[in-house]
Amino acid sequence: MPPIVSGILPPQGWLILAIAVAALALNLPLGYLREGVRKFSPAWFIYVHLSVPVIAALRIFNHLSYWLIPVFIGCAVAGQLIGGKLRRARKGSG
Repeated sequence: MPPIVSGILPPQGWLILAIAVAALALNLPLGYLREGVRKFSPAWFIYVHLSVPVIAALRIFNHLSYWLIPVFIGCAVAGQLIGGKLRRARKGSG
C-alpha cells in the first residue's frame, strides 16, 4: 500500500491534483481574454492553446501517464468556459 500524505491522497495523487488545478487556473484568464476576440481568429487560437505546452510539460516532467491527459484537458476546458463566463457576466453588469 502506498504511503499516505495527510491521510487523504498518496503523493502522486497530490501531484495530479496540483497539475489539474494549475490547468484550470492557467485557463481562467485565457478564457476571459478569448471571450473578447472574434471566434477562430489568430488571437482566439492563441488563447485556447497557450496553456497546452505548459500542462504537457508538467505531465511529462513528472512522469505521469498519458491516461491523465483527458483529466487535464477537462480542467483546461473548464477554466476556459469559466473565464469566458466571467467576462460575459462582467460585460453584462457594466
